[in-house]
Amino acid sequence: MEDLQKVLKKAKYRKIKFKITKTQHLSIKAKINGVSGSFILDTGASNSCIGFESIEYFELSAKKSKTKASGAGGTGMETQLSSHNRLQLGSWKDTDFSLVIFDLSHVNEALRAYKTKPVHGIIGADVLLKGKAIIDYYNHYVYLQ
Repeated sequence: MEDLQKVLKKAKYRKIKFKITKTQHLSIKAKINGVSGSFILDTGASNSCIGFESIEYFELSAKKSKTKASGAGGTGMETQLSSHNRLQLGSWKDTDFSLVIFDLSHVNEALRAYKTKPVHGIIGADVLLKGKAIIDYYNHYVYLQ
């Protein structure tokens, strides 16, 4: 069988490296609006998100949202929404990227408890679906088309 990387390269997939943290999270670098940040790659998160404290850092225009966020940290959390952003993971780009903004302090508190670096946000299934993601857990790569 042909090597996975060769097959995916022919299909115009982009290869992006990730790391596995002490907490078994997939850690990935991304740029939003040209600004670099640290994120958790999370197949279980329906939407990509950042914390309220990162709005200015990533130069986002945020609007109030009626949607309540829920996840491992709780339910019914207030949110904001930012649309029409630029996302870059490695050489893969999305020029019309939307983010949910909410309180991520519970995520970063949990990471700090394990002496792991905090993150700016989470890259979720919205990006993975849009990029037709293939995750190579063994070699620590995500491929996006």
